[in-house]
Parts: sequence; structure tokens; C-alpha cells
Amino acid sequence: MATLILVRHGRSTANTAGLLAGWTPGVALDERGAEQAAALPGRLAAVPLAAAVSSPLQRCRETLAPLLAARPQLELHTDDRIGECHYGDWSNRKLSELSDEPLMKIVQQHPSAAAFPGGESMRAMQARAVDAVREWNARIEEEHGSDAVFLMCSHGDIIKSLVADALGMHLDLFQRIHVDPCSVTAVRYTPTRPFLLRLGDTGDFGSLAPRPAPAPDAAATGTADFESATEDGGNGVVGGGAGAA
Repeated sequence: MATLILVRHGRSTANTAGLLAGWTPGVALDERGAEQAAALPGRLAAVPLAAAVSSPLQRCRETLAPLLAARPQLELHTDDRIGECHYGDWSNRKLSELSDEPLMKIVQQHPSAAAFPGGESMRAMQARAVDAVREWNARIEEEHGSDAVFLMCSHGDIIKSLVADALGMHLDLFQRIHVDPCSVTAVRYTPTRPFLLRLGDTGDFGSLAPRPAPAPDAAATGTADFESATEDGGNGVVGGGAGAA
């Protein structure tokens, strides 16, 4: 079956502001995120892409814009199912405030039981994203053959939940996975099982160097997979540093 390249959107204005964006409109890439997006065509230059699929949210579409400009023949599709988690009443709130909510502990430690007020559950988020990948895998293979490669641009929690599914991990463990803004994750699907080929690859290992101690607010927030407000945008609110998506 096809090989899927998952790209997390570049660093956004919500990331740098420490906000849990969710589906809030008007969240764009910041200056660093635009630089990350501009570098994406070069990073993927050697990879033939059969199609590109994007979350409908602005930060994902902006991330793919340079790649589409470099490959005018590349067909772009939009799929709501790989859009960010619907955080409901938590959307557009500061992560430093949300860290005090009792639900945050559930989100971090038992996400399969977490449902956002006025939004969706994390189980529903993963289920819709996995369904989207399964359907796109079948479509790409039918139209382009079993060796085809296609790309999806999505969000930290979505990508982490897809990686957990590919690895056969329970959703309660997905907060252990980390994907940086504009990182590349690759999964090759076969008739019997998927293979994780890359995880959160940015081509830059500077992030592995020791970092200064976090500010008190950041420490309180933890590594929620609501895209956190670290320098590179974090890994999301709900786990492993996803950040304000």
C-alpha cells in the first residue's frame, strides 16, 4: 500500500502566544513558521508525491503553499477529518490558564477518557483521522499504484494519534510521542501492518541540546498536546508538547 508523509504545520501565531487555537479562524504562521514552510520543498525534493491532503485550517494551507508553488502539478485536497481536535470551550484560551483545569490531568494521563466541553473526545479525534488515512491509502493506491507516496499536512495531536495507531499503541500512551512544527513523519502501510519510517524529523538536531529551565507557567502547563508555547511551537496541548495547534 501507499507511503504516507505527515507534515505538522509550521510554527503559528497561536504557538508563540501560548494559545490553544483549535479551529479558531485566522491563526497564521509566524515568521519562523513561514521560514519552515519555505524550506519544505527542498527537504522533500527527492520524494515523488502523488497527492497532497491538507487540514482546512489556515496554518496548514500556508505551510503547503511553497510546496505547491514548487510543484504546480501536485494535486491538493482538503479533508476536515485531519483538522485539529475540536477543543470546544477551551479553544483560543491560554495554556497557562488551562493547566489548572482538572480535565488537563485526564488529557495528559488518560486521554482516551478525555472529552472537551463543547467539543469532541480524543477518541473521536483519533477515529476520524485514522478513517481518513485508511480511505486515502486505498484511493492513492488505486489511482497511483502500491508504491505511491502522498502527503498530509495536519496538527500535532492528529499526527501523534496516527503514529500511535500505526504502532499499535493505546491512545493513553500517545502523549509520549513528540512532533515539532513542520516536522516530517512517514508511515508505510502494507496489507498486514504499518511501518514507522520517520518520526518528527526536522533535519535539525539542535532541539536535542539541553534547554533552559521553563518559566513557571510553562512548567505548570506540562507537555499538553495543545500546541505549547515553546520556542519551536511545542507538540500540542494534549501531549508530549503538541502546542496550541
